[in-house]
Amino acid sequence: MKKFLNWLDRYWYLPVVIGAIGIQALVFLIFREESYLTVQDNLDLFVAHFQVMNHWDGWFSHGKEMPMLGGIDRNCLGSEFSLYNLFFMILPPFWAYMVNYFLKIFLGMGSFVLLAKDLFREQFEKYRGIAWVLGMCYGMLPLFPAYGLAFASIPLAVFILRRIYYGEGKKWYLALFCYPFVSYFSYFGFFLLAYLACAVLILSVRKKKVQGRMLIALFVLAAGYVCFEYRLFAQMLLSDEVTIRSTMVESSLDFKGVMGQIKESFVTPVFHAASDHAYFVLPVCVAFGVFTIIRRLIKRQGKLIFTDAFLGVMLLILFNCTVYGLYFSGGFRELFETLLPPLKGFQFNRTIFFNPFLWYAAFFLVLKFLCDQKKMLWKRLAALLSCIAAAVIFLTPAVYNEFYWTCYHQVYRAVKHTEVNLLNYREYFSEDLMEEIREEISYDGEYSAAYGLNPAVLEYSGIATLDGYLGFYAQDYKEAFTKLIQPSYDRVEEWQTYYGEWGARAYLYAGSGESIYNPYRNQELSDMHLYIDGEQFRAMGGRYLFSRYELSNMEELGFTLRDIFTEKASPYTIYLYETGDESTWKIAE
Repeated sequence: MKKFLNWLDRYWYLPVVIGAIGIQALVFLIFREESYLTVQDNLDLFVAHFQVMNHWDGWFSHGKEMPMLGGIDRNCLGSEFSLYNLFFMILPPFWAYMVNYFLKIFLGMGSFVLLAKDLFREQFEKYRGIAWVLGMCYGMLPLFPAYGLAFASIPLAVFILRRIYYGEGKKWYLALFCYPFVSYFSYFGFFLLAYLACAVLILSVRKKKVQGRMLIALFVLAAGYVCFEYRLFAQMLLSDEVTIRSTMVESSLDFKGVMGQIKESFVTPVFHAASDHAYFVLPVCVAFGVFTIIRRLIKRQGKLIFTDAFLGVMLLILFNCTVYGLYFSGGFRELFETLLPPLKGFQFNRTIFFNPFLWYAAFFLVLKFLCDQKKMLWKRLAALLSCIAAAVIFLTPAVYNEFYWTCYHQVYRAVKHTEVNLLNYREYFSEDLMEEIREEISYDGEYSAAYGLNPAVLEYSGIATLDGYLGFYAQDYKEAFTKLIQPSYDRVEEWQTYYGEWGARAYLYAGSGESIYNPYRNQELSDMHLYIDGEQFRAMGGRYLFSRYELSNMEELGFTLRDIFTEKASPYTIYLYETGDESTWKIAE
């Protein structure tokens, strides 16, 4: 028994890590495509985009249109030189998603441990357990899935830069150049380069000598992003096409509103970057921060407050929150865009995306303090606190916490003996039903649109769409699409704001004002009129309309009902309407 307790004191983190990752793997292996994966900004966006490129041979193509939103430049979609994207090229989409899900956990955990080991060297043995568990916590955070690897790899970037700073070989420049393979410029690259430039300036002034290695690193990292994301840079710098970014309307808040955003981003998780810190990590860190300041003052070590590592990390968190809030100040945003015209519309408030890592780095320093105490009781407390942090992540119903939602809905189904209203992965895409429709109509690339179901469902199954979801497409197409939906646009003020001032979701909106694109089994619609311009639909080259509803005015709009399709495993009943003739149809190549 004593040997077991000694082993547990030393290796307690192994059953925690293996158990936590193992139970997630078991759940997803059991339920597979009946797992409940987040649709918003996920299945309705990137997964559909990847399938568009798979169906239409888009990955390595150039000068080719991808058949969504009426036909967009291939460069508007993701790079083939991205590890996350790579798996969608070579694996079925669900399994590509799952591989990336667990790769994010391992990358976050591994890079967190690697950085901790590098920072504390021979002392690392004392902190090994908390480093592994908090690294796993960081990897498990329900962050934006498509850029999950970019989030998880932040400690890796710091580790590589430290190797370069200490002059440990040219191989680290190669590693830094390849780092964008797991990162993403618009979310992290721009800011990493900005932080690195500041570090070069500060270190050069402090040491009274130009930091040559770090300056070279700055250019190497920039070159890496340009090479790995050449399509993004081609669109940003070489294309003269006016995009919807130029007409997006951002919120402009007064001083009180800006301060509210700063406070909110500090206290609660921000969408896409849910750090799950509010209920446990935040209060522990704030309490420890107060304790640290008081302790320094009592010991008459006030100057050390300004060099304390924990307080420095907390200050970085606050800085990122401040930038996030300032983004909502119209004057500050205009100044940024004036100084950097190519970045007009760029969301510089994404500095907040570094905070998930910083929160768990700060929490690590709290637990490190406990591990530094002589009594074993404090070390065991540190272990317990790290396990509580992991449990909080498991049990928080955050947007992208797909393990939680899969467990919750499957347990609900088993206990209540009924289907839940939310659709699982297989139901949402209903691939078998879509394939049946394609075969029945001898589909040959004709452009279509969806009503009551997301256009991503059509794109996923290789159907060209006039509608779609993308944050970066031509402004003139947005104007053409506005004409298409003008009847509903004029009826509902919300659509004038939602689509007119943003525009990324080009959908056929309900004239009754109801949201009909949620991934629900039962989605009621009170008005069965379709409020679109039928002539504009034909002018844009459309042939088919896939609708979940039997619509009452289709003859007036020039549509006929081609057929009604159902499939046992699908929640959808599809009313397929057809319009125009061969002379009006646009065919995807």
